[in-house]
Amino acid sequence: MIVIAIGANLPGPAGSPRENCEAALRSLAAAGVTITRRSRWYRSPPWPSSDQPWYVNGVALADTRQGPAELLATLHAVEARFGRVRSPDTVNAARPLDLDLIDYDGLVREAAPPILPHPRLEARAFVLRPLADIAPDWRHPKSGRGVKDLVDHLPPDAIAEPLD
Repeated sequence: MIVIAIGANLPGPAGSPRENCEAALRSLAAAGVTITRRSRWYRSPPWPSSDQPWYVNGVALADTRQGPAELLATLHAVEARFGRVRSPDTVNAARPLDLDLIDYDGLVREAAPPILPHPRLEARAFVLRPLADIAPDWRHPKSGRGVKDLVDHLPPDAIAEPLD
């Protein structure tokens, strides 16, 4: 199972943040990434806390012949087409699109990009709650913990509210 997190908190070429997220899924399909399932959309505050707009977030399950590094490059190329600029100065900046590779068939990689599973996955309600919607049996590849357990142990301030 390949898990991709989708988010945006700025308008972009497709319109609103939500419209950008939906259009990104179509762009991924055109780039050889088949989306097999998508969660409903959630809203979450920016992290770290700031005056940025709240995010629209979701998770998609995907299938592709691309390996992890090629898939990450595809995700970054799609982000760039939507106006995302990556630089050390913009790590937590507002963005019209954010695509993260969360899990690639349970692969564990600690050094080579991409690091898998995503290193901050366990603290991200905006990834775990949508993932629980569409893959309730998913288990963290390193810890073996189930997604429900991870959701149940999120900090109280970890907010992700369904939009639909």
